[in-house]
Amino acid sequence: MKLNKTFLAVAAAFPLLSSAVMADTVSSADLKERVFGSLFGEYYMPDLDKTESAEWNYMEKDWGYGVELGYYLTEQWALRLEFAKLDLQSKLDGSDADGNRIGLDAMYHISQLPSVYLVGGLKRFDAVQDTTAFNVGIGYKHFFNQNFALFAEANRYQGIDETYADAGVKVGLTYVFGSASAAPAPKPAPAPAPVAPVQPVAPADTDADGVVDSADKCANTPANHKVDATGCTIYEEKMASVGDIDIEVRFPFDSATIPADKISDVEGLGAFMQRFPESTVLIEGHASNIGNPDYNMRLSERRANSVADMLKKDFNIDPSRITAIGYGVTRPRVEGNTRAAHRANQRIEAKVTAKIKEPVLR
Repeated sequence: MKLNKTFLAVAAAFPLLSSAVMADTVSSADLKERVFGSLFGEYYMPDLDKTESAEWNYMEKDWGYGVELGYYLTEQWALRLEFAKLDLQSKLDGSDADGNRIGLDAMYHISQLPSVYLVGGLKRFDAVQDTTAFNVGIGYKHFFNQNFALFAEANRYQGIDETYADAGVKVGLTYVFGSASAAPAPKPAPAPAPVAPVQPVAPADTDADGVVDSADKCANTPANHKVDATGCTIYEEKMASVGDIDIEVRFPFDSATIPADKISDVEGLGAFMQRFPESTVLIEGHASNIGNPDYNMRLSERRANSVADMLKKDFNIDPSRITAIGYGVTRPRVEGNTRAAHRANQRIEAKVTAKIKEPVLR
C-alpha cells in the first residue's frame, strides 16, 4: 500500500489558502442549526496497487462528481451524507472501472481558522469490487454571503475489507438554506429613580470677570479686559511702529560721511535700540535732485549704510535688526529746485518698530 503524494501536497496547501484568501463574510455562529447542500467535482486517485492489479481492472486516475446533504449541529460540528459517481476507466484497455461511493461524514471546523475544517467518515464503494473504507481529510470553505460558498477538500480513503489507500480532491459549491438567527435584543435598563434637583449656590464674583473671588488674584479688573484663570488681565505683545524719527542727519553735497555735529542724533537712535532690544529700524537715505539720478540713488544708499554701520560698530546692534535702503531723489521732503529744497532733501530718516504690550479685550 502506497500513500498518494498528490493528496499530501493538496492537504498541506489548505492552511496556506486560508490566510491568502479574503476573510469570509459569515461567522461560525451564523451557520449553527442550518441545513446545507453541495455539488462537487472530484479528481479521484486510486492506490497504485489498484492501477497495477488485474483484480481492480488496472483502474486509472480520473474524474468524478457528486452531491452532499448536511446539517450544522453546532458552531464547530456538522454531519453530511455524500453520494459520488466515479467515472473511472482501465488504463490497460479503456474499459469501464467506474462505480459509486456513498457514505456519512462528520465535519469539525477549527476555532482559530473557521474557514478550515477536518472531515472523517465511512464510505461504501462498488467500483470494480464492493468495498468499505474510512476516510480522513481537510477542507476549506469560503462564503460569499449568508448562503453561497465555494469549497475545496482533500480526502484519503483507507480500505477496511480490502487493503488500499485511495485519495481524492473535491471542488464544489455549497448552498446553506435559511438565514442566520438574529440575536435577541437586550432588555432595556430600568429607568433610574427620580432625584430631586439641588439648587447650586453660585460663588461670589465681585468684579464680574468670570473668576470667583476665592481664585481672583487681580480684583477690579476692567470689565472689557480678558482675564486668565487667576483673574488678571491677559496681555499680548506685538511689534508696532513708534513713529518716524527724523534724526536730522544732513549731509554735505555729494557726501556720505556723517557730519560731526549730527553724530549725536545717531547716538540717540543707538541708545534707544539698546534700551529696547527687540526694536528694529528702517534707515532711509535720500538725495537732492541735482545731477544724475542713478548716481544719486547710489549716494543715498551709501548715506543709509553709513548710519547703519555706526549702529553696528558703536552700539553693537545686531545687523538683523537694521535695514538700510536708498531712495535717491524719488521721495523728496521739499519739492522744488532751490538751494533750501536741495539741503532739506540731503537727509536720513529712520522708522523704528518696537514691541508693545496691550491688553486683550473681550
